[in-house]
Parts: sequence; structure tokens; C-alpha cells
Amino acid sequence: MGTFGIFSKEKKDTLDKGLAKTKESVFKKLSRAVVGKSTVDDEVLDNLEEVLITSDVGVDTTLKIIERIEERVSNERYLGTGELNEILKEEIATLLEENNSGDINLSFNADEGPYVIMVVGVNGVGKTTTIGKLAYQFKNLGKSVYLGAADTFRAAAVDQLAIWAERTGVPIIKQKMGSDPASVAFDTLKSAKTNNADIAIIDTAGRLHNKINLMNELGKIKNVMQKVIPGAPHEILLILDGSTGQNAFEQAKQFTKATDVNALALTKLDGTAKGGVVIGISDQFKIPVKYIGIGEGVEDLQVFNKKEFVDSLFS
Repeated sequence: MGTFGIFSKEKKDTLDKGLAKTKESVFKKLSRAVVGKSTVDDEVLDNLEEVLITSDVGVDTTLKIIERIEERVSNERYLGTGELNEILKEEIATLLEENNSGDINLSFNADEGPYVIMVVGVNGVGKTTTIGKLAYQFKNLGKSVYLGAADTFRAAAVDQLAIWAERTGVPIIKQKMGSDPASVAFDTLKSAKTNNADIAIIDTAGRLHNKINLMNELGKIKNVMQKVIPGAPHEILLILDGSTGQNAFEQAKQFTKATDVNALALTKLDGTAKGGVVIGISDQFKIPVKYIGIGEGVEDLQVFNKKEFVDSLFS
């Protein structure tokens, strides 16, 4: 308890287990890519390109990685295929560091009132579950948390969030179905501020309707929040289902166009061989991947540690 964001051996073991399917898939493909080869030549590089693309790293990011490895091959000339795994690990880790420098901030120092997180994402990606797990872990860090059920279009979303609020022992603000989501957000922030809460997490509707409606709805919620707490929301967290692979890229495109997403969470990585999507999304959108979901348990939502993720994937 109380170690959210601190990377321990236990967390590393959980990460290894959660990425097992992706890891197994990547290693099988890598083995086929270098079979019968002792040095990294053009054919190996072509095969490696295919490995990365079919592991959902994405075309653009894959080309960047291949370019880096080509440069090393030309400099070191007789690079052996036995070293390829270590080189991949180094180059991907460096790429992620360049694109998202700095450590994840869990201090939540807002100037006026609680730190406000607005959570966005389509239905079915694990949005409400992620909110519940965040509330649980923040509370175990000694933070006081309020939840706002602003997805008023879906009874299941409100009910599920209410279950998480009861389970974690945190207050939830909700209204009747069909209520104005901005009104729920307003009431949540007023209550959180009045009660000196540290963090307020606002759920929003998970409908990927047309971009104009999405922008208008999220824009209205943001404007109403700022009447209570200037600068809110401090974080717009987009939840993506890692098991959907390239579809997660498309969702990220839609939501980053519709609102100012500044943090990402990728869920359900334990049930898929498509964990490479984390690398591609982190690279392409230049938005920090803040959390990854690698299991059903409340402790299986981890702060994304770039180095440990790449180590786990390629070790």
C-alpha cells in the first residue's frame, strides 16, 4: 500500500506477468526474423520492420526505430543478431525518453482547491474501472478524493462508478439520468473544494459522436469547472484499450483533436499480444502515457515507467 508510482520488485513481477502475451509474441517473431543469420543485414532489418509493425508499434514509429538501428549497423559494421534484442531495447527506451522527457508527477499541487482530473474515452475501454482504481490508490496515499459521475447518458456508468465509490470509501456526486454533465462537474468541484479534497476525478460520456458535438460537450464541462476552480481541469486523461491495437491510435486522434488531452492511460494490456501499441502511441502523440493497466486487481494499474516497460518487453 502507498507505493503508487514507486517501482518495486513486486510491481516489476506484475508488469512482467501482465506483458507476457506481448513478450511471447514479439520474441517468436524476432526469432523468425533472424533465423539462419549471424549479422544484422538488410534482410534482417526488413524482417524486423515487419515484426514491429505486426506488434502494433505503428508504421511511423517503426521506421524511426529501424533508422536508428541502421545507423548503428553502419557504424558498428559487424553487428551480430545475438545483440539485436539489446539494441532494440536501448533504441526504443531512448526514443520514449526523447518524446516524453521527465518523470510522471504525482504531487497534485493545484493553486486553488483540488487537483482536477477529467477522464475521457469511448465506452468499453475500462474508463470507469480506471477511475475506481485511481481513487483507491490515491486514497491509499493519504489523498482525499471526490468522484463526479458526469456520464449521465448511461445508467451503467453511473452505477458502476457508485460501486467503486462505495468500495473505496470516497464520496461521489451524481444526478438523475439525462442531467447536464457540466452541472454534475460543477457540483463535484464545489463539494470537493468546500471539503478541502486533494483530488476530484470527473467521468465523462464515452460516446465517440461527431467531433463538433464532442468538442462542444467537453468544452462546456471545462468552462463550468473553471468557474469553481481556475485552471481546471489540470489533467485531461484519455483512456485507451491497448488490446484494440491500431484502433487505439484512431481514438487518440479523435480525442486529441476534440480536447486538450495531456495524459494517457492504456488498459487491458495483460489480455493481449498488442502491447507494442504503447510505444507507438507514446511516440506519435507526444503526450505522456501516465498509467498502464496490466490486470484486474486494483494494484494492477501502474504508473508507466518507460525504462521498466521496455526492459520487461525485451528481456
